[in-house]
Amino acid sequence: MSDIWTTDGPDPREATGPTRGEKACVVDYLRAYRLTLQMKCEGLDAEQLARRSVPPSSMSLLGLVRHLAKVEHTWARQCLEGQNLPRLYVTDDEPDADFDGAVADDAVVAEAWEAWHREVSHAEQVVERLDDLGALVSWHGDGIEVRDVLVHLVEEYARHVGHADLLRECVDGRTGQ
Repeated sequence: MSDIWTTDGPDPREATGPTRGEKACVVDYLRAYRLTLQMKCEGLDAEQLARRSVPPSSMSLLGLVRHLAKVEHTWARQCLEGQNLPRLYVTDDEPDADFDGAVADDAVVAEAWEAWHREVSHAEQVVERLDDLGALVSWHGDGIEVRDVLVHLVEEYARHVGHADLLRECVDGRTGQ
């Protein structure tokens, strides 16, 4: 088996054509990074997904899935929609529950993927309804432009997909794509 994994056929992350406009461009980058996260986790069991990188870090692929579900939830539901909801995977006692609670348990893995898919789907619906990326939304008492939120999401995924590259390589040696 090759260390570099590929898909059968064309890379599913490649756009179907050139994007036109700021919103389409940012949405396409988000789509590709979200898909990359899934690809980095494909074929791994609960122990492999929960495996920590290097001590003392609590980072794992499963932790990244949970963290990015929290990120999607925070920025779409709380920031863009203004919903007053508790944050996912955060409590007063466990502010880093997204990573600390990422344990090798099939139920934890299933819940993490369910949360991530739910929050991504919701965020995609929220963004689909947005017309003005320059519109201001209230966030922690300040105004923030919608475009800043979307670019922040791209930045979050870009950083964490890079982490996922290294984590996956530590799990089974697979690199690339």
